Parts: sequence; structure tokens; C-alpha cells
Amino acid sequence: MTILVTRPEPAGSALVTQLHKFGYEAWSLPLIEFAPGCDLNNLPKQLATLRTGDLVFLLSQRVIHYAHPVLELYNTAWPAEIKYYAIGYKTAVAFHTISGHNVDYPRTKEISEELIRLSSLQQISGKKALILRSDKGRKVLAETLNERGAKVLFSQCYQHCQKLYDGVIEGNRWRSYGIKTLVITSGAMLQQLFFLFPEVDRTEWLLRCRIVVVSERLAILANQLGWQDIQIANGADNDALLRTLC
Repeated sequence: MTILVTRPEPAGSALVTQLHKFGYEAWSLPLIEFAPGCDLNNLPKQLATLRTGDLVFLLSQRVIHYAHPVLELYNTAWPAEIKYYAIGYKTAVAFHTISGHNVDYPRTKEISEELIRLSSLQQISGKKALILRSDKGRKVLAETLNERGAKVLFSQCYQHCQKLYDGVIEGNRWRSYGIKTLVITSGAMLQQLFFLFPEVDRTEWLLRCRIVVVSERLAILANQLGWQDIQIANGADNDALLRTLC
């Protein structure tokens, strides 16, 4: 099995290294990189408006990577008496480590659909809910919180920047390497990969690969684009992807 990992760095190279230890041929082709978000400087003021029992949602570890230094720059602490929610275990651990605050998170998949099932989020009418996210945040969390009566606020803590490649060169490269399996962790990257290569590479190679995705939503999108051999990992972190690939 020869594997192409499209995760951004450093997660992509880390997964490739783990796959090498298990004897697999694997390479990294990061499709995106990240930059600070446009709302970061306003984050301390947004946090200051929250009151006891209000909600803060941390939708990735990268949110913490960009947000925490800004709070330190402004000599601002993460407020106490706020209920914090993370998209998954590793994000929860990262936030607890830098803040000392308790964090709730879904124990199953790291997706918004599981997060909104938490029992403590069923009765939230009248609460403020501040969502810390990227520029590519999905709508399902915000829409659900709004339907349950919360006042939803956003802070774009980081943004995605598409990495540019020559599709002809990359198509020749990865076909010559015998890539048979693709790892995709977002809808934006899935479409970016699909449109990167010339049509001949898509039909003769790309769509014939097995594709490993991280949600049912991505599996449906992959099928709509033309993939047939689709596998869903039980999580979006490298450990879950490694279990699926191995």
C-alpha cells in the first residue's frame, strides 16, 4: 500500500513518519497552510463580554495555538466561570494545559454533530456562545446553538491558505510513485485535490485510488466527485487515521 497524506504540516509529516515505522510507503503533500485570523486582536474584548455560565467553543488545537499568545500579549487570562467545549480530546487537553480550566468534549468522533449532542448543551437559552474557529468553519454548530436560544458570536482565530502546485508535475510524480491510497481530512482539501490534476490523471489514477476520509459528510462528497473505494476513519486525528490505514 502506497499512501499520499494531504494533511497540513506538521500533522502530515508526523503521520507519514508513523506509517514508515509500520513498513508502509507514504509521502506528504500538504494542500493548505495557516495564517493568523482577522479577529484575533478583538478576542480579549469578546471574552470580556462573557458572563458566568456562557459558552466558549474551541474547534481545533490550532485555535489555541493562535489565540493564547494574543491573550498573553494583552495580559488577559481565559475567564473563569465560563463553560468551555472542545471538538475532541486532544484539543481539550491542549486547552486545559494552558488555561487550567475544565473542558467538556465528545467522547466519540471529533465532529460538530457529536459535540452538539452533549447533555450540557441541550438547555442553553439566553447564553452567549463564542465560537473560536477558522475561516472555513462549518455552520451546523452555530445554527444548532442559535436554534436552542443561544446568542452566537464568532472569532476567526486563523485562516487557511491554499498551497499552489503544478498539477501536471504532481500528477506525474505521484503516479510514478504508485500511490494507491489518499488521506483527506476536509471538504476543501478534497475538492482542491480533485481539481489540481489534469482530467486524464483524475480518470486514470486519482479516482481509482482508495480514499480515507474522516466523516460521513466527506464520504458523500468523495462519492459525488467520483470515488468508489471510500473508507471513513473513526476520528480526524493521526491516531485514528493510523488505525484505519493499518
